[in-house]
This record gives sequence, C-alpha cells and structure tokens, in this order.
Amino acid sequence: MSQKIRIGKIATLLAMLDESEYSSFESMFNGVDTCLGKVGSMNMQKVISAVETAVKRSGLIEEGIYRETHALYHTIVEALEGVTRGQLAIGETMRTVGLRFAVVRGKPYEEEKEGEWIAVAFYGTIGAPIKGLEHEAVGLGINHI
Repeated sequence: MSQKIRIGKIATLLAMLDESEYSSFESMFNGVDTCLGKVGSMNMQKVISAVETAVKRSGLIEEGIYRETHALYHTIVEALEGVTRGQLAIGETMRTVGLRFAVVRGKPYEEEKEGEWIAVAFYGTIGAPIKGLEHEAVGLGINHI
C-alpha cells in the first residue's frame, strides 16, 4: 500500500473537516478524486441515494458502468454499518442521522495492477428524533472498483 495515498484516511478527514478547515489539509488530497456532501434522514434509502446521486453528478463514478455503481453501493453500506453500530436501520428503530459524507477515489497501491479503489466516510450525529438527544458517529467503507 502506498504511504502517500490513504483513501480511507483522506475520506474520514474530509468528512470531519469544516469548510473553513479544508485549505489547511488541501495538499493531502492530491492524487485522488473527491466528492463531498451532507444528508439528514430517518430513511436509510435516502442516505444511500443522496451519496449515490452526489457521486454520479460529480462524475466520480461512471454511471453506466455496473462495477463502479456496485462498488460504491457496497462501500456506502459498509460505512453506514459503522454509523449505525452494525444495525442497518435508522427510522425503523426510531433513530435519525445528520451526516456529512466524503467519497474518495484513488489508487492506494503502488502496483498499477491493483487498480482504483473507493472510500466513503460519514461523520455526524445519530440518535432519537428529538433535537439534542443525538451523539456523534463515524463510519468508513472501502472497496475496490
């Protein structure tokens, strides 16, 4: 694995940074493609759709290529498992999320044949759908394309 391009670290850092903090770390993001966004919902499908839509609109993945969409989907679900502590449910269990997300695409391995990988990181809050009763959560998923 390349010590220069750590897509999981980059995705997690990007998801956690406020916009004002971004420029302090900008040099770290060379060599990767990124997409950032926010989503809040009690519906897991809306969270997945928000990330997929943002990534497709940004051109980070090629929409008509199944393996790219498939890799992205599994990476999102893996990251959501971290946010939901392994229980892939929010609204059904009376929880809501308010998340920032970052998606990073790059080549984390020095060996060219290892190809491109994608990382999705979420950072934000999860909790009861009552303002002030939520807590921080983070999740990371990484998959090959």
